[in-house]
Amino acid sequence: MRRQKGFTLIELLIVVAIIGIIAAIAIPNLLNAINRGRQKRTMADLRSLATAIESYQVDFNFYPKVASVGAASAMNGYLSPTYIKRIPDADGWNQPLCAQLNADGTTYSVWSLGKGAATACAAFTTTTTPQTTDFSADIIFSEGRFSQWPEGMQTN
Repeated sequence: MRRQKGFTLIELLIVVAIIGIIAAIAIPNLLNAINRGRQKRTMADLRSLATAIESYQVDFNFYPKVASVGAASAMNGYLSPTYIKRIPDADGWNQPLCAQLNADGTTYSVWSLGKGAATACAAFTTTTTPQTTDFSADIIFSEGRFSQWPEGMQTN
């Protein structure tokens, strides 16, 4: 009598179940890590853009006088290539980076719409929550500091 070699059905089912459990644990952590990376990239882009605006202010004693709310690329003629090589077009989630400047050149704000937001820049209110736990929240850099950003454990 010949003995056949191979795996039994039970052994194969156990292996598939173990792989399924590992995947169920790993995939949400991977997605959260990807979103954290996009958030950090967005925050770095906003900080770079704000540094260019601040450098412009040092040279001219006022921020760019654009008097609008819109895509940050509208400041291209003011900042690029002298203060920043290329103004970032989009954040980590391919949403436009937005900017709000006033006509007298005294204030500025740059922000990202966050994950899954509308694709249009609109003025934000100053009553923001400094720290949120949602990747969909705006990331706002204003007057030399972040005034709203996701922090801690994110919910999505």
